[in-house]
Amino acid sequence: MPVRLVAEGVGAFVLTFVAAGADAAGRITAGEVSPLARALAPGLVVMALIYAIGDRSGAHFNPVVTLAFAIRRLFPLAWVVPYWLAQLGGAVVAGVALRILFGAAAEAGVNAPHIEAGAALALEVFLSLVLVTVILGTADRYQVIGPDAAIAVGATIALCGLVALPLEGASMNPARSLGPAIAAGQLGDTWLYVLGPLLGAAVAVGLTTFLHGPVSAADQKPREAARGKG
Repeated sequence: MPVRLVAEGVGAFVLTFVAAGADAAGRITAGEVSPLARALAPGLVVMALIYAIGDRSGAHFNPVVTLAFAIRRLFPLAWVVPYWLAQLGGAVVAGVALRILFGAAAEAGVNAPHIEAGAALALEVFLSLVLVTVILGTADRYQVIGPDAAIAVGATIALCGLVALPLEGASMNPARSLGPAIAAGQLGDTWLYVLGPLLGAAVAVGLTTFLHGPVSAADQKPREAARGKG
């Protein structure tokens, strides 16, 4: 378990540092870091992390992914809270590090909607539904896809960012949103980025079960994908 938790903490740290750091860099350079680069960066880093350390913990780096795997019965319920704590801890450390490095500019990494709250919430639900459906689907096909699931997951994160980053931040990850918000003391809109992904993940589990059916007790490959070998 310690290896799994360190892998999740490191993954959440790197993801948050890159995603929120790209937003901070965009503010510091007055827009020289383009929205395209800011959208692609989280997807690319998650892809790299899955290849690098995904076999240690399952490469969740996101509390709603952990919850979805647990509901899908691919992941032990007793591991959920430790994973959440590791993910949130890594994200908070990243938020503090960005605050130390970039000062007030790090506040640009705090997710905030630029559209009405209801529309932002709906977007987070939809984007998280898409992301978690892809993650669960690649886990179901892990025996065929293997580590190349990294490409599908990273591409989905990047594509969702291209669509929604300018509108509401395209978080899809409560830890990524909470980390910088806690470090900056700006929790006002964070509920959107917790509730939306949770709802989207719940719908994704139902959709995946409808499309693929329950996971066979004899099929260990999806469980291996969800748990890693830490």
